[in-house]
Amino acid sequence: MATFHFELISPEKIAFSGEVDQVDVPGVEGDFGVLAGHAPVIATVRPGIMYVTTGDRKERFVVLGGLAEVSASGLTVLADVATSVEELDRSAFAQTIEQMQADIARAVEGDVLDHEISRLDHFKAIQQHLEGTGLH
Repeated sequence: MATFHFELISPEKIAFSGEVDQVDVPGVEGDFGVLAGHAPVIATVRPGIMYVTTGDRKERFVVLGGLAEVSASGLTVLADVATSVEELDRSAFAQTIEQMQADIARAVEGDVLDHEISRLDHFKAIQQHLEGTGLH
């Protein structure tokens, strides 16, 4: 299988940089897979789990929004937050969800409330995924 260069970058660190076979990106308009030779595209990343496949090895990263750019030179994801599943502080993540729920309870109606509810749903989906894989 042909490989391509992938970089996952957050403000704190470069979470991943190297040659990969495939990356599955949680996109706002739907999840999408990137292989070598993918058409150029820029997409918004939603909170979710990003899968990175290299040979028979699959790594998972929790990403909390950002931008993905596929170009001739590969895939670059500039994430608001990017942490490998193994390094994720699950108790802090659970506290973030609790705080989001409290904030939503105090929020007014409208687009801001709709956005925050959607964001909370994504965080809960990540948490359920982690619990379902026995990593919690």
